[in-house]
Amino acid sequence: MSEILLKAEHISKNFGITNAVSDVSLDFYPGEIHGLIGENGSGKSTFSSMLCGIHTISSGKFILSGKELHVKNQVDANRSGVSIIVQEIGTLPGLTVAENIFLGEEDDFMHGPVKDSAAMNKKAQELLDSYGFTGIKASMMIDHYSFEERKLVEIVKATYFKPKILVVDETTTALSHDGREELFKVMNRTRKMGSTVIFISHDMDEVLSHTDRVSVLRDGVLVNTLITKDITADDLKREMVGRELDDRYYRTDYDTPVSDEVVLKMSNVSVPGQFSAIDLELHKGEILGIGGLSECGMHEIGKAIFGASYDRTGKVTLADGYEVKSIPGAIKHSIAYASKDRDNESIVIADSISENITLPSLGDLAKKGFLNLHGLDSFAEKYAKQMSTKMTGVKQFVSELSGGNKQKVVLARWIGKGSNILVLDSPTRGIDVKVKADIYALMSELKKAGKSIIMISEELPELLGMSDRILIMKDGKFNGEFKRSRTLGEKDLIAQMI
Repeated sequence: MSEILLKAEHISKNFGITNAVSDVSLDFYPGEIHGLIGENGSGKSTFSSMLCGIHTISSGKFILSGKELHVKNQVDANRSGVSIIVQEIGTLPGLTVAENIFLGEEDDFMHGPVKDSAAMNKKAQELLDSYGFTGIKASMMIDHYSFEERKLVEIVKATYFKPKILVVDETTTALSHDGREELFKVMNRTRKMGSTVIFISHDMDEVLSHTDRVSVLRDGVLVNTLITKDITADDLKREMVGRELDDRYYRTDYDTPVSDEVVLKMSNVSVPGQFSAIDLELHKGEILGIGGLSECGMHEIGKAIFGASYDRTGKVTLADGYEVKSIPGAIKHSIAYASKDRDNESIVIADSISENITLPSLGDLAKKGFLNLHGLDSFAEKYAKQMSTKMTGVKQFVSELSGGNKQKVVLARWIGKGSNILVLDSPTRGIDVKVKADIYALMSELKKAGKSIIMISEELPELLGMSDRILIMKDGKFNGEFKRSRTLGEKDLIAQMI
């Protein structure tokens, strides 16, 4: 190995009584992609957030190119040569693409007190085009673009200035196959420049394919650093959880009958630019999988069912004849929805765990029009614990939780509400193997209890492993339907996607 580019010395971070990262020392070398893995809540994102100025360091220090880093925020980190692409949305609404790319660097485009927007747009467009992102226009408001397109903008923002350290924190979970390939190109380009990429991912195949070394965190402690070419996915999983982990966490039944009773029906439903003339029936006690390529329109189906697509046409009706037209109506009639964009659409990131879990149930919990705060906290604690949420208590802010524990809060909210129909869009996105197993077990329990689930997913093993029936979308239409079968494989699904 060559000389060390970045050195972490005895790094620790405490949130109150919680030790998120404990005495972690790590070396990172120039020209390497260094994987950083662990279960949700293991401390990997907290570690990288301290490096990038998002969180302050409780103790320890980072040394970059022989000099101690002292960064106060992300802009400061960028100027020191450290950048990050985060898991959730990292762009700001209400700004243009160019303004997001050059956020904190506006002085480069100022002529006295006046900002030269034309020059900023021109420079940003040149950068976007050089990355091959020609479909994104620098002068457009960022709000105009999809979740994935905004992630592509973040890639440009994080790398155009050629950082010495690039942190990629669970970014691939937000990208389609093509988007992931573009990201991997950027990572390799960064490595070839002699910089270091710190790659955080729950996808073991990605980690094994795109890293040189892998460090494993468990409960905030560094347990091992391994050379990638010498290990397997099972080795990594064993290091993450401290024991052998049975990977057979999907359903094992194939002959369980599904009720003929239809609990939800979509009739001739369209959302302009997403899908058209969709018909769908969901049965009582059924797990209905919907799959396809990222931009096929399937993610909008969940919103349409939940009454969250303002320009939807057609009808979504329930067994009793009720027509779903709004989110409050959907909630009142026992429909739950968990969005793919967890931080922006499924939880209130600035609120506590208690406030998030109780939100849809406030009307049910009120007594004579009044709410008892202790009662609300007790309700939240019951369902947070039922989901095995790792937390200091229900007063803890959701923003402090790992991705997997945030998802547990989302599900606890709807379990507490007692919803009979659950629409889960990418329910295990960015979640480690242990939490995945917990969520799959919960889905099986809900099915046995007669609940009905629509699971929208880009993960083929998940669709095959959990669904009673699978609908494949292509170009805004259903292009194939498959019933649960031992002989059904990924190739069968892929043939209908492309």
